[in-house]
Amino acid sequence: MHASPLESAGEEDELAATINTTPLVDVMLVLLIIFLITIPVVTHSVPLQLPKDVTQPRQTRPENVTISVTKDGETFWNQQSIPSEQALVERLKRVSVLVPQPAIEVRADQDARYEFVGKVVLACQRAGILKIGFIVEPPSRGG
Repeated sequence: MHASPLESAGEEDELAATINTTPLVDVMLVLLIIFLITIPVVTHSVPLQLPKDVTQPRQTRPENVTISVTKDGETFWNQQSIPSEQALVERLKRVSVLVPQPAIEVRADQDARYEFVGKVVLACQRAGILKIGFIVEPPSRGG
């Protein structure tokens, strides 16, 4: 009444049909321990006092100059059209020698190419303007 080798092999296959999850749990625990040890090291960085996100109403002074850029690249000095980059540089040079130097506020259409805004910034740099600001629409309260 001895079982044949074929029958005993079949019984072993039936017994080994379950999944052993012990190695999986061991690996997960090791990974958890590694993450718990390394996260404080990674999050520690150079101590900085970062600026807070506060929306302040801009103070428009009469001496400030607003340069508007349309999506087609047209440039306006306050409400007056500027025909060329050279004309813009000349007007900016006249303003740059004033004391105190007025701030230049750049208003650009959101669909304007960066090239058009870059030309205005370059003109300000060539004229010696020290303070350039970009006017943007404040985010909605809903987020």
